[in-house]
Amino acid sequence: MADLRCRIGGVDSINPFWLASAPPSDKKYNVERAFAAGWGGAVWKTLGEDPPVVNASSRYGVHKDGAGRIVGINNIELISDRPLDVNLREIEELRREWPDRVIIGSIMAPIDEQAWKDLAIKLANAGCQGIELNLGCPHGMCERGMGSAIGQAPDLVEKTTRWVREAVDIPVFTKLTPNITDIVVPAEAAMRGGAHAVSLINTVNSIISVDLERMVPTPTVDGLGTHGGYCGSAVKPIALNMVQAILRDPETRSLEISAIGGISTWRDAAEFIALGASGVQVCTAAMLMGFRIVGDMIDGLEGFMDSQGYQTIEDFRGKALRNTVDWNDLNLNFDLKARIDHDACIECGRCFIACEDTSHQAIRIDAKPGGGRKFTVIDDECVGCNLCQHVCPVAGCIEMVEVRDDRPKVTWPNHPKNPLRVA
Repeated sequence: MADLRCRIGGVDSINPFWLASAPPSDKKYNVERAFAAGWGGAVWKTLGEDPPVVNASSRYGVHKDGAGRIVGINNIELISDRPLDVNLREIEELRREWPDRVIIGSIMAPIDEQAWKDLAIKLANAGCQGIELNLGCPHGMCERGMGSAIGQAPDLVEKTTRWVREAVDIPVFTKLTPNITDIVVPAEAAMRGGAHAVSLINTVNSIISVDLERMVPTPTVDGLGTHGGYCGSAVKPIALNMVQAILRDPETRSLEISAIGGISTWRDAAEFIALGASGVQVCTAAMLMGFRIVGDMIDGLEGFMDSQGYQTIEDFRGKALRNTVDWNDLNLNFDLKARIDHDACIECGRCFIACEDTSHQAIRIDAKPGGGRKFTVIDDECVGCNLCQHVCPVAGCIEMVEVRDDRPKVTWPNHPKNPLRVA
């Protein structure tokens, strides 16, 4: 049986699944239910002292796919509006009652050294095994000079990280905002400040939809709307890219990462770990499906690891990172052609429409003698883009087959068509 125990930023955890700092980790009642369901840890909903927090109603908007499933949530909720002393007492109680689980305290403060230090000390004294610095909230708090207003300024990222490192002797996680051009820049700043790890991504700044009847963005508060933080499965590709960017950069590759962003299944978690994350945090999936989803995540990850012969998380952590390169390092002589299984084909024509209208006109339609249509790939026109495979509704009907030839591997820097190619 696979062993899911892991170490994230210097904190030991029974498994890599933590609740992210958000409404699901807002109080003891929630977190206790999560621990009972099997979560290895929780990052407590962000705490602060000044200025006071007043939340709006409503707070959530959703983005759905064509089938009506929620793929993203936009929220305009702020940090915890519960009294700090109540949160601290509940953290102390949970630490006593669940000694094998992790509680990381998330904090946010103005750009004031003593404010950050005082908050960190209070959470450390309450028993938190680590402190997460919320430098990413893209709404409400940033207008007050906090959240992403700090996370988008590398010098402030470094300062706040250093302040908290000086105040406590437990691991410090710097939570980064994705609302920035190059995620490596704040990651480098967090390293300079002494962060034990970085958490990413925080929510993506967004307006999720517009109510065309009332002509107002959603969620709507008394006839008005605003931008908020976007999360859920739709942001997973953004998060995966930012994780690999940090861990492939020579300056930040030694950072440990607590990965966040669109994690709904064991497979999502395994992908982040394969790119080098030490563990994952989950929010939206728990909000949509409840805490018991962690059971499926645990079972699925164990099954995957057993099937691949991985005994521990470390056996495959970062294994996909070695195969992640810049575009310039790709072999431009590698050639694929689409192949259609005519026995499996249901003749819907989606592959033809996609290729004919938007790609390379590489699929031909022929009439079958007894009626019906036959779709055939024209090899000379097929560039191996695999759009047809993605739009086909029948699993396995279209396969991409490698064309083997004697051409050597060639990348863009030394490609004959590159005017600046390396001789």
